[in-house]
Amino acid sequence: MSGEGEPWIPAHMNIQELTVRVIVIGVLLGGVMTAANAYLGLYVGMTVSASIPAAVMSMLILRGFKFKDVTILENNSVQTMASAGESLAAGVIFTVPALLVLGIWDDIQWVDTFLIAILGGLLGTMFTIALRRLFIVEEALPYPEGVACREVLVAGEKGGSGLIAIIYALLIGATYGWMVKGFKATHSKLEGVGEALGTRFYAGSELSLALLSVGYIVGLRIASFIFLGGVVGFAILVPIYGLFNGFPDGTGMLDSIGVYDYKEVWGTQIRYAGVGAMVVGGVYTLWSMRKTIAEGLSKAFTKGDDDENLLRTEMDLPLDKVMMFCGVLVVLIFLFYWYATGSVVMALAGALFLAVVSFFFAAVAGYIAGVVGSSNSPVSGMTIATLLFTIGLVWIVGGLIMGMGQTEMMVATMFIAAIVATSAAIAGDVMQDLKTGHMVGATPWRQQTAEIIGVTVGAIVIGPVLSILHDAFRISNTACMANPRPQDPTCEDALFAPQAELIGAIVQGAFGGEINLPMVILGAVIAVVLIRLAMPVMSVAIGIYLPLYLSVPIMAGGIISHVLLSSARLRIDGTLEGEPSEEANFAIKEVQDKGVLIGAGFIAGESLMGVLLAIFIVAEMDPSLWFGGIGTLSYSLSVVFFAWFVGVFIMLSARSLPNKGNLGSDLVFIASDASKRLRSAFSLPELPTSNKTENSD
Repeated sequence: MSGEGEPWIPAHMNIQELTVRVIVIGVLLGGVMTAANAYLGLYVGMTVSASIPAAVMSMLILRGFKFKDVTILENNSVQTMASAGESLAAGVIFTVPALLVLGIWDDIQWVDTFLIAILGGLLGTMFTIALRRLFIVEEALPYPEGVACREVLVAGEKGGSGLIAIIYALLIGATYGWMVKGFKATHSKLEGVGEALGTRFYAGSELSLALLSVGYIVGLRIASFIFLGGVVGFAILVPIYGLFNGFPDGTGMLDSIGVYDYKEVWGTQIRYAGVGAMVVGGVYTLWSMRKTIAEGLSKAFTKGDDDENLLRTEMDLPLDKVMMFCGVLVVLIFLFYWYATGSVVMALAGALFLAVVSFFFAAVAGYIAGVVGSSNSPVSGMTIATLLFTIGLVWIVGGLIMGMGQTEMMVATMFIAAIVATSAAIAGDVMQDLKTGHMVGATPWRQQTAEIIGVTVGAIVIGPVLSILHDAFRISNTACMANPRPQDPTCEDALFAPQAELIGAIVQGAFGGEINLPMVILGAVIAVVLIRLAMPVMSVAIGIYLPLYLSVPIMAGGIISHVLLSSARLRIDGTLEGEPSEEANFAIKEVQDKGVLIGAGFIAGESLMGVLLAIFIVAEMDPSLWFGGIGTLSYSLSVVFFAWFVGVFIMLSARSLPNKGNLGSDLVFIASDASKRLRSAFSLPELPTSNKTENSD
């Protein structure tokens, strides 16, 4: 069921939607989702759309507390507010922590972070309000995640097992996260280095349910490309570098097995190949979508004004008021830039530049999300492209015309790029939510008001959350090495923040800092090769930039997803050849939806425990010291402990499989099929035969 056609609640019905209880629950849930996704994004560099888990949690709260006459539109309003905070977090955590990487900030500045988040978030929301009818009604873009969220809301309205599944998953994920990160009862990572062929080779994995769930949600294809990038960076480039240049003399508590030295080579050398690959990949991604971008912008600027006799389901916030508010926001951004840079000219140039570029990227993000989904929208690529344009602007206005210093130019660049990135990040999510609302019969202006509330809540929460996480773990290895915590002198617990590290490296290199240019060029060459091979360059580039131990559980989750979905098809069709039948597609969707719900619960549970742990650590109440310290299991028992939870994940997801066959025999068949396909892919084509004797006469 696609959800197209008549909305679930017809336009002539006017039921409860944006009520007081909805606002209260939406504010609380939005704060939670903002915190959880900020932690996950800094931990691994990826966020997961919160719309579906927010919709489920909304239904749990509204129905669990026995509120009377709960409507589907109330549930939709709550998930709208909650998911707005999640997408806002994505834009902020990709850019703001770069100020720590660059050494401009020693700690998270709450006021500045709030201003970046609120100005960028509201600007992106206002622009998408102006584009709603064009993209959703007239163009009728599919918005796959919006359609999926509609199905969840309708299923909740009817009642179903999905609610129970996500409760179990959230509790299980929270339990695992607390045992590993809170009590430190097991190791969170398994890794080692061995010597062979005159160099060293690494093997390792993070034992994380959240990363496993990320792999399941993104699927085997994307997970495998991320893993491929990790193999290229950690398992190929580092050993080659070590073979010709050697490894540094080790210092550190992991030196006995060589892990510290290995990571130092990766961090100081190979990581910059990921920088080069991501820059080329980001620019290429936008270039490859140039026709889509041009089409979306053209339609946006030619939108008509036929607003007479609108149905309830077509009433947006007044467009003239929206445009006036956009003007006010641009003025406020000018004042903010003046305050941040101390230059009226730079502030004026930055505000005007941002007004144009921000609308451009908001339209791009909204249009692309309508085609491929907001989770697949290249926000990182757009951020990098924005950064490069911004660097050019600041060089011309700040450097050549005004003679600004290096630090002042870096500050100006970062504040402009941060607001644009936040605006683009919120745009795709807003359009997905408005698509959901369009299909369930929401009143657009009420849902847009809910978006504004959600953005405001997220902007208020994100600063304190980032500050707590920085105090407890340190955000980014670079910022940690500059000011390590006494409890973690080697920065083993530092949150990785890959996008912030990347942006910091680009800005520092652009304004006279040091950047490993040979490795950046190597990464750019790798990206060009990937483009020539028609591979998703950004996914592989992110894998190169991430340490391999983070890619391994993502790959494992992708494999689990592939096995379960293939098993669903196999039980219906009896084969994996050709196109699946309609019945098989339905079975695959059932398994996929159940796994996504469980994975979202695991991510939310483990991430929330990470935030809670940070609060305890900042309050000097380290849970690992409670009860005299529980002690840590051995590495082998830690793997067994993790494997048990993985088994629970598989068991819960597999309950949606058709009642035919068993998973063991399915696994054998799927492995055999994969092996056959792999041999076929790498086998040489047969040479054409010729019979010369036939022509000898």
